[in-house]
Amino acid sequence: MESSQENLPQEGKIDIDAFKRAEIRVGEIRSAEKIENADKLLRLRVYFGGSEERQIVSGISAYFPDPQALVGRRVAFAYNLKPRTIRGLESDGMILAASGEDGTFALLEATGASPGARVR
Repeated sequence: MESSQENLPQEGKIDIDAFKRAEIRVGEIRSAEKIENADKLLRLRVYFGGSEERQIVSGISAYFPDPQALVGRRVAFAYNLKPRTIRGLESDGMILAASGEDGTFALLEATGASPGARVR
């Protein structure tokens, strides 16, 4: 009998060592605001514990018409990405979320975790 894993396509898969290089941490959103002249973008200030706070630009505005609804949420972020400049703003990380073909959308929240906690 074949396992269900054997039936999955192999292209695009990464090995465990590649996955281990991704650092995912919990961050607490301290502020969120729409970026002027950008329909999809929000500028987030995210606290990762200690004295570390980062700016992260994210294309999630359509899901949060009131960006203040994000403030205080503890969410998973890709933490060790190289910074990118988006619309002239440095973005130092990426918020993690799930979306479905049916239009559903959810942030990967970590309510009970402390800012800076590593997702394993």
